Amino acid sequence: MANVMDTLRARGFIRQTVYEEELYALLGRESVPFYIGFDPTADSLHVGHFMQLVAMKHMQDAGHKPIVLIGGGTAMVGDPSGRTDMRAMMTKETIAHHVECFKRQMSRFVRFEGENAAIVVNNADWLSGLNYIDFLRDIGVHFSVNKMLTAECFKTRMERGLSFLEFNYMLMQAYDFLVLHQRYGCSLELGGDDQWSNILAGADLIRRKEQKPAYAMTFTLLTTSEGKKMGKTQKGAVWLDENKTTPYEFYQYWRNTNDADVEKCFKLLTFVPLEEISSLCAHADERMNAAKERLAFELTKTVHGVEKAEKARAEARAAFGGEGEMPKAEIPKDTQNICAALVAAGLCKSNGEARRLIEQGGVSVNETKVSSPFEPLPAEEFVLHKGKKVHIKVTLV
Repeated sequence: MANVMDTLRARGFIRQTVYEEELYALLGRESVPFYIGFDPTADSLHVGHFMQLVAMKHMQDAGHKPIVLIGGGTAMVGDPSGRTDMRAMMTKETIAHHVECFKRQMSRFVRFEGENAAIVVNNADWLSGLNYIDFLRDIGVHFSVNKMLTAECFKTRMERGLSFLEFNYMLMQAYDFLVLHQRYGCSLELGGDDQWSNILAGADLIRRKEQKPAYAMTFTLLTTSEGKKMGKTQKGAVWLDENKTTPYEFYQYWRNTNDADVEKCFKLLTFVPLEEISSLCAHADERMNAAKERLAFELTKTVHGVEKAEKARAEARAAFGGEGEMPKAEIPKDTQNICAALVAAGLCKSNGEARRLIEQGGVSVNETKVSSPFEPLPAEEFVLHKGKKVHIKVTLV
């Protein structure tokens, strides 16, 4: 059995682990039940979840058993990690709906049938009926408040105020790990590096209470070379649900990845072999566009299927690469500027509407955003983009 830690490390996933040599030996020796938690705070997963899903597939393909933990109980409290305010609380009915949506989307990444089939559990099943006094006596006794206050997830909230409700979150997540260990033999929790304190707390609880080995591993966060979280646009999150982010918009998000981030995204988010990735990303010139197109296609195919990925690629090529069928417009050669071109091509009703659209950042020529209404026309033929969905080939006559 190939050791999945070698795969994860080579692709840049692993950030922190404990008992690393023990864990490496275990993963190379036998099938290990592991879990990753997802809080159902919306009715769709988004790009921020993508890495966890890919890691889960790497683990399952290497012979390990995924446990998808839906945080139906913890979502009613809210995770303070990485936040400066308290999460809005949701009803049980809303959470149940989100859980069903998650299951459908995850089935594109992991197998729920056959060997090492993934299972889905909801921590509301054991958290909702807890007796608080019993919980404090059985679980709370193993936690030091002084140690908890040094955790990064709490430090960032101390100045703004941390509610006692949220302070319980670490205990609840640790208890999840314990329950999964007792019910399914789960001995490894995986997650983003912002979850390190909570994951470590669970492994430590099992070792203290059960006197059995348990392990923690966190992954690097999905950020740009500038340190900003990926998966955000001016419209908000990039969702995996096509009703929230269309396959074309999803494709275009990855097609527009900065050159410096393409190789990292390939390694972390696709299953393209490392040798092929190195070849695709070997040239820091216009050939990087082919790598970006491949990246966008691979990710769209994973999330939305081959047919929709091919359709998104064709639409993008038509809009940006001059291939395929695209609406055309002929405008007078003496058209003065982009503002006038928008009106002449029928994309805006007046110069005032065109100016406002340009000032709001909603117009591009070819692949360059227009910053001034008075910008001259670039050539006798060009592609004019209004927002993300309207593209027209303009010819001066």
